[in-house]
Amino acid sequence: MKNSSGANNCKVVLVGGCFDLLHYGHIAFLKEAKKHGDYLIVLLESDENVRRLKGEGRPFHTQKQRKEMLESLSFVDEVRELPTIQGNEAYYDLIKKIRPSIIALTEGDPKLDHKMNQAEQVGAQAIIIPKIHTPSTSQLAKLLGLE
Repeated sequence: MKNSSGANNCKVVLVGGCFDLLHYGHIAFLKEAKKHGDYLIVLLESDENVRRLKGEGRPFHTQKQRKEMLESLSFVDEVRELPTIQGNEAYYDLIKKIRPSIIALTEGDPKLDHKMNQAEQVGAQAIIIPKIHTPSTSQLAKLLGLE
């Protein structure tokens, strides 16, 4: 069986996010996600979506820069740059094409129920990873005077 990553018979774990100022919480989340499978794919939000979600002045790093940082992590197997997406249907269509075995989600995600439902609809297991209590990107940006 081949999945969209081109890997044979492997358990694909899918995660998504902005990953703007890469911090310890991101690293811990990605490492934990990878433990649940063989191949970790990160869906990386577009600059426009980050701006819409996080506000003007964001992202601090371009999508290309964020992709390069994530690709430098040994436990990340693939990073896919998302186009500007509006609406849940576009995300759902993308997830259907990838056909992950597992979708790793962050505890406390405001869209957790919706994402768990999407995972079920595509036949993937939703794994909820406990949030690490460390400053978020937004909190770090405020501490550094960037926001």
